[in-house]
Amino acid sequence: MNSEVTDYLEKLPKWQAELGLSLRAMVQETIPEAEERIQYKKPHFLKNGHYAAVISPSKDAVSFMIMNANGIDFPKGFEGPAERKWIKLKENDIPDLALLSGLLKQASRTL
Repeated sequence: MNSEVTDYLEKLPKWQAELGLSLRAMVQETIPEAEERIQYKKPHFLKNGHYAAVISPSKDAVSFMIMNANGIDFPKGFEGPAERKWIKLKENDIPDLALLSGLLKQASRTL
């Protein structure tokens, strides 16, 4: 684990920190070999040097972006162009970590 990512997530408002840490744990479980770093002022997760996922907090949400999403059927609630999809999670939302993990696994399979 990257201490910069830990520091970044822990400094967020409580609900965003908890959500961000939960998403991070899901990424690490889904892609154990993922490298993590702060890039463009957000936590990025890479597999074999290619972007796999991004956690992007904003004022009222935490967006979770899955890269390399071409050809994957994403459920309602995801936004973005074919190559990357994200879902915005607001305070009190409970993310479907199993769903996100499955989508991330599919997207990162070819990285």
